[in-house]
Amino acid sequence: MSANLQVLVIDDDAVVGRSFDRVLSEKGYDVSTVLSGEAAMESIENTNFDVVFTDIKMPGMDGLEVTERIKARCPWTPVVVITGYGTEANESKASVLGASGFVRKPLTPEMIESITLKAVNDSTVSADAVEAPEQLAAVEPIAEAVVPKAKNSVAKNIGLFFASPFIALGYVIALPFVGFYQFVKLGREAFIKKHMSE
Repeated sequence: MSANLQVLVIDDDAVVGRSFDRVLSEKGYDVSTVLSGEAAMESIENTNFDVVFTDIKMPGMDGLEVTERIKARCPWTPVVVITGYGTEANESKASVLGASGFVRKPLTPEMIESITLKAVNDSTVSADAVEAPEQLAAVEPIAEAVVPKAKNSVAKNIGLFFASPFIALGYVIALPFVGFYQFVKLGREAFIKKHMSE
């Protein structure tokens, strides 16, 4: 891990900031912690961060607004949303705003380290692709290899669409026979039971 990667942690709970600082400082990161979105925006003006972590529920500017502002100002900076109030709506909104991840508390030291590493690696890959667009040409054959599977899936779905009325018709035709069979079977069992008891 290269030293001096800059991490910003935004959380109104100082304990969370200290947890990130304790775990990541040992791994060679420089960790800055702030308690509000407003303080975070001031920090971002003075430092280029490699990763930003933000809580959602904070007084004043919430984490989703922080994410939106950071991505507008520094679109290449990965922002990971951390929250104890995880909902699908918040997760979807964070994704639309460009968040690199959405992680629910409580966080273990292993989780903190792995999500930071993933965010840094994803950011490096994205930056490399922007700096060297010719590398994207190597990705295109992979995308083309996936297309036949998609076409097969579409063909399969179309086939099922046209076959479904016939499948349903088969069930409709078979249902009376199945019902009649069950009726006869129950009648037979009742008849046998009656004669056995006599």
